[in-house]
Amino acid sequence: QVQLAESGGGLAQPGGSLRLSCAASGSIFSIYAMGWYRQAPGNQRELVAGIASGGTTNYADSVKGRFTISRDNAKNTVYLQMNSLKPEDTAVYYCNTQARAHMDTVRRNYWGQGTQVTVSS
Repeated sequence: QVQLAESGGGLAQPGGSLRLSCAASGSIFSIYAMGWYRQAPGNQRELVAGIASGGTTNYADSVKGRFTISRDNAKNTVYLQMNSLKPEDTAVYYCNTQARAHMDTVRRNYWGQGTQVTVSS
């Protein structure tokens, strides 16, 4: 099994910054794509940013130019640097990874428990 532990959420003012981290642990054979999703009350969960194992990134249009996703493969960790935050960025942010655990024969989708990000003055 693979576990994901998120940190770094909290309260920020509009225009402020926050940095989210997500570390994967457990019986990891290999980690493939990693990403961040978010879900605001009443809304569906949406992709915020993703990063492939080779470093290729993709972003939701709403965060392009403001958010940056990165990863440290040696630490099995993905980061989301969020700048110029807006109230509409308020949501629970979830870490996601496609990974293969030892003794497993396929890659699976794993989710973190979520971390609250609130942008308010």
